[in-house]
Amino acid sequence: MRRRYIPRALEPVLRKAAAQFPAVVLTGPRQSGKTTLLKRVFGETSDYVSLELPDVRAAAAADPRGFLEMHRAPVIFDEVQYAPDLLPYIKERIDERRDAHGQYYLTGSQNLLLTEHVTESLAGRAAMLRLLPVSQREEFGRPLNPLPWEPKKRFAANHIAPPDLWKSFLRGGYPELVAEPDRDIRLWHSSYVQTYLERDVRSVRQVGDLISFQSFLRALAARTGQLLNLTDVARDLGVAVNTAKAWLSVLEATFQVIVLRPYHANVGKRLVKTPKVYFTDTGMLSYLAGLKDPDHAAAGPLGGAIFETAVLLEIAKAFVNRGEEPQIHFWRTSAGVEVDLVVEAGGKLIPIEVKLSATPRPAMASGIRAFQEDLGEKAGQGFVIHPGEVRLPLAPKVVALPFAEL
Repeated sequence: MRRRYIPRALEPVLRKAAAQFPAVVLTGPRQSGKTTLLKRVFGETSDYVSLELPDVRAAAAADPRGFLEMHRAPVIFDEVQYAPDLLPYIKERIDERRDAHGQYYLTGSQNLLLTEHVTESLAGRAAMLRLLPVSQREEFGRPLNPLPWEPKKRFAANHIAPPDLWKSFLRGGYPELVAEPDRDIRLWHSSYVQTYLERDVRSVRQVGDLISFQSFLRALAARTGQLLNLTDVARDLGVAVNTAKAWLSVLEATFQVIVLRPYHANVGKRLVKTPKVYFTDTGMLSYLAGLKDPDHAAAGPLGGAIFETAVLLEIAKAFVNRGEEPQIHFWRTSAGVEVDLVVEAGGKLIPIEVKLSATPRPAMASGIRAFQEDLGEKAGQGFVIHPGEVRLPLAPKVVALPFAEL
């Protein structure tokens, strides 16, 4: 049976990039739908070549010019990080017809390696876009309204009932699971972890002890949304701190986690402060945390962290699906006053608190009010995001907003 195609919000941005650049590079985690999207948008007019296959990679390495002659533009090269030496020859081809747009469409699931090679070879010639797992807007077919702090907000009328909301959180946003709701989610996530470990972790950085690495994944899942002390994690797992740092860099480079750093006016200080880490998919987070039942997930100790992850991902995906890089931080004072998310947008800093209660109260806005007082004119309107259906003001410049209206 043919799998249902889920229209992706990135489609118009992808078409626009192809009309303006000779090459488009689409990155993102494995199975986020990169190949499907490119084939959907450009497949009728473009050749398709997967560079994951060893014999294809060998042919590209042995005679790159001959390989490109065989696969003439327009062409989709899938998982190009496996053949990075091909990029200088793609540059050569582009420079022969610099005014021709939409020649090469490249995908990759290893940001660290791919960005480095693209920057060296295709600077100024390629648009860099990213595709994350399916957003709630995409999954439920909601209109791509502006974000709450943007002008002309048209609030969605079709709220998602909380039981469906938590079921969708446990399933996650990978297109296969969204398009095929009868798939066994634990079996799928288990297979994904194993495949991901075998393909990406060992190719980005040699990890000898995969069992310890899986324990590291589960340790991160248990600490989602908390200040991450890698020294403590390393000690608990019995590994070196540098090993834990290297593993975290692998997860970030392969789009499995988002590292959120505290907001500080001095950018240099942001880099040395303790970060928070979130998984890029609530389904993967729930799987690694051993959660199987939506009700238990909502009421359990990780309920708040899962919901906070979902809010962060919806905001990040809204930016990424426009072709923009999200600038998201958190805020925490020495006295422990904290705001979960701080979004840089429109010249303002938008403070956002995430609360698991469906009954918003003015006390929930205390951190946002402290942030607004501390940052003054830099601070924009604040929002308390909750899983209920009520939208109401909690304080001056603070509004409680249902998750369904993100």
